[in-house]
Amino acid sequence: MDRQERKVERRLAAILAADVVGASGLMEADEASALSAIRTIFSEMIEPAAARHQGRIVKTMGDGALLEFASPVEAVLCAAETQTAIADHQHEYPDVQLRIGINLGDVLVGGDGDILGDSVNVATRLESIADPGGICISGKVYDELQGKLDLSFEDRGEQNLKNIARPVRVYALRGTTSLRTPGPKFSVPNKPFIAVLPFTNLSGDPEQEYFADGITEDLIAALSRCRWLFVIARNSVFTLKGRAVDIKQVSRQLGVRYVLEGSVRKAGNRVRITAQLVEAVTGADIWAGRFDRDLIDIFALQDEITESAVSAIEPSLQAAEIDRARAKATNNLEAYDLYLRALPEFYAFTEHGFRRAEALLRQAVERDPGYAEAWGALADCRGRLMVGGWTEDWDADAARSREAALQAVQCDPDNARVLAVAAWSLASLSGVLERAVTFCERALYLQPNSSYVLTNCGWVLIYTDECERALVCLEKARRLNPLDPRGYITLNAIGAVHFMGSRFKESEQFTRRALEMNPNHPISLRYLTAALAQMGRLAEAAEVGRVLQSTRWEAMRTHLNRTCYRNPEKRELLFDGLRKAGVRV
Repeated sequence: MDRQERKVERRLAAILAADVVGASGLMEADEASALSAIRTIFSEMIEPAAARHQGRIVKTMGDGALLEFASPVEAVLCAAETQTAIADHQHEYPDVQLRIGINLGDVLVGGDGDILGDSVNVATRLESIADPGGICISGKVYDELQGKLDLSFEDRGEQNLKNIARPVRVYALRGTTSLRTPGPKFSVPNKPFIAVLPFTNLSGDPEQEYFADGITEDLIAALSRCRWLFVIARNSVFTLKGRAVDIKQVSRQLGVRYVLEGSVRKAGNRVRITAQLVEAVTGADIWAGRFDRDLIDIFALQDEITESAVSAIEPSLQAAEIDRARAKATNNLEAYDLYLRALPEFYAFTEHGFRRAEALLRQAVERDPGYAEAWGALADCRGRLMVGGWTEDWDADAARSREAALQAVQCDPDNARVLAVAAWSLASLSGVLERAVTFCERALYLQPNSSYVLTNCGWVLIYTDECERALVCLEKARRLNPLDPRGYITLNAIGAVHFMGSRFKESEQFTRRALEMNPNHPISLRYLTAALAQMGRLAEAAEVGRVLQSTRWEAMRTHLNRTCYRNPEKRELLFDGLRKAGVRV
């Protein structure tokens, strides 16, 4: 009988390789318990997560597994969800941890469904170099994630992997230590803390994702205007985006009593939004609503959802608080759409992202010159470009940021977020301290439970030599935004507070924690260098100082020399530490 040569099937796939850390030792210590734990993790955590993210388990190999996904985004979400689930059950399986590696590439598909090839080998090698409880991805996967996930990755450079001919660019998910061990679980407070989970886009069009995200952000902002309500910040809740979550787990993880979740379906000129408010501890439904509207009524729709939610939480809510939550940003739908499109670009926190956001925001304010939120975001965007060192003319860009900030306040002098970013822009970029303080005080009065307001005002208070008050603001900001992927900004600010108070050891601790999240953050490097030098650890200070000067230091020097401090001694303390470390200021 003639044998016909079978054509090899190839396809592009995201490959996830997972392996139990130290499986042999676990088996040797207690084989039955180890096998039971591994089977449970595979069947109750990995398999359901893979199914939710359209993945396929190719095979399991005792203490390891190989999975295939059509989308690298879904593969990473599955990996993060699995590691979080294992961390949340660590009290049951204290010794079991996974390493996960993910690659994207061409695979050979066997008749039995097995997959082979160089791309699979790279995934397994990435798994082998991942931290216990961690996730390593290739550069190909990382490139596909840009602008799609609110996750932060550390660039570990090009790695020579075993039996792989060429170096592979490797990225590790930042904050994997929080996946390896249960993160800080908060007791449920007596005060009304609430988390607004990212609304799900049910439109069937990924291009509409920004619209669902925008609805979520609008609700967070509106609820934050209620002075008695404590709202978890946007950056923390968006770490849960795209993941199936347990409400009680969210309650413990974020320390909230209430959770608002929902979905958005946009079709043509119609939109349907469903929302549900849950008492997270008991799982009891407090309120649910469905809203079908023409898009022209979208602002009235946001008012309805916000008013219904806050009224359901506390019936005694003052009518004035509801009225304040009704404040509209703009009635121009085109400007609003441009603003929403700018937000994911801004939150990418890259030079290109900020520049794309700036272009969209300029269009938004051209269409509606009275759009305070867009003016404020434009001031923030321009300021981030300057602080990041992505500027060629500091004075001109500072003037542009200042003009946008003042325009924002003029458009809406009772908008706390606008006031806070204006205060930061004026103090940090232009040295206009007295007016910055006025804006800061007003923002804190209007919205004392906003992480964004607290962080921006915390920096203003550092410049105005109110460091202990700044510390109160910044610690509260961390409590309201515990999972923020850009938490290094607040950690660094706390490090700056301790530095200005000559508590150099504490400054070192917080700036090092900030650098764990963002190893090349120049402002964190600046304060760490100076703190080490002021403690007399000059060799360490010089080493960190060299890293600092390898960043965009010339632009950083401009920022440093333009920054004004109400107390000149504080500025000199920083300059003196940098000079001791051999850094030219």
